[in-house]
Amino acid sequence: MVKLNKSSLSSRPFILLFISILSVSISSIMIKFSDTPTSVAGMYRLFISVIIMLAFVPWKMLRCIEMNKKDWSIVLLAGCFLGLHFLFWMESLVYTSVASSMVILALQPLFVMIGSYFLFKEQMNLLTVVYLIIALAGSIIIAWGDIGISKEALIGDGLSLIGTFFISVYLLVGQKVSRKIDANVYSFIVFFIGGTVLLIYNLINNFSLIGYDSTEWTYFMLLAIIPTILGQYIFNLLLKSIGATTVSVGIIGEPVLAIILAYLLLGETISLFQFLGGMLTLFGMGMYFWTKSSSGGMKAGSK
Repeated sequence: MVKLNKSSLSSRPFILLFISILSVSISSIMIKFSDTPTSVAGMYRLFISVIIMLAFVPWKMLRCIEMNKKDWSIVLLAGCFLGLHFLFWMESLVYTSVASSMVILALQPLFVMIGSYFLFKEQMNLLTVVYLIIALAGSIIIAWGDIGISKEALIGDGLSLIGTFFISVYLLVGQKVSRKIDANVYSFIVFFIGGTVLLIYNLINNFSLIGYDSTEWTYFMLLAIIPTILGQYIFNLLLKSIGATTVSVGIIGEPVLAIILAYLLLGETISLFQFLGGMLTLFGMGMYFWTKSSSGGMKAGSK
């Protein structure tokens, strides 16, 4: 893991955001390939990430962190919400397609935008709202023809929606304390708490924690390195510089990349309708970022 300094965050936030979006897009494909219960895969994904990050956490900084009990409670909640997100969203992929699950996940900017308004008094001009709606409309078009009407598909859609709510709250909570705690320390703590939430769930349901073959352990390791450290960790870094709303809007691009990967690796088809929706999503995202950067709105307000 490469340590990112403040200058790189301020000068190239969108490059880092693109890297993180590309990284998390791969997670749905890996989950589809794995035969392990999704809660077990999610648990090892987070715990292996914690082990990898041990050498990069500036432990000496813990003495200098100016956080009260309320702030630490917020960090605890963030970890719980992250674990619940993985629990519900990863399980949704068992019941429905990548496209259906991902398009629902792309609705999180709506939750985050509303939350940012009430929590941080973050203002958005009419133009950025229009571009956000365009990007969301494109994401809905992507999977419109793929959202199933079967009972299993509806269960998957519901699980994805619940997971979307939890990841939205996770981003908002992270922004709340991002100015008080180092991103390495924060990520280490919330990944550990999230993994613990999944561990408790697995123990309650008597899921086996061992006995998996080398292929499954390879998936666990890849899930930790690519979508978690190169994905979720970078999201945590960017919360301080560009805010939860912009990070969540960037994640709208995840369905486009994930569906393309699903087509190439899983054989899931892409219709012309979905292709046009993807182009619309990318256009809305691009114009949103251009408007934010040109108006000097890179940083979110803080309360």
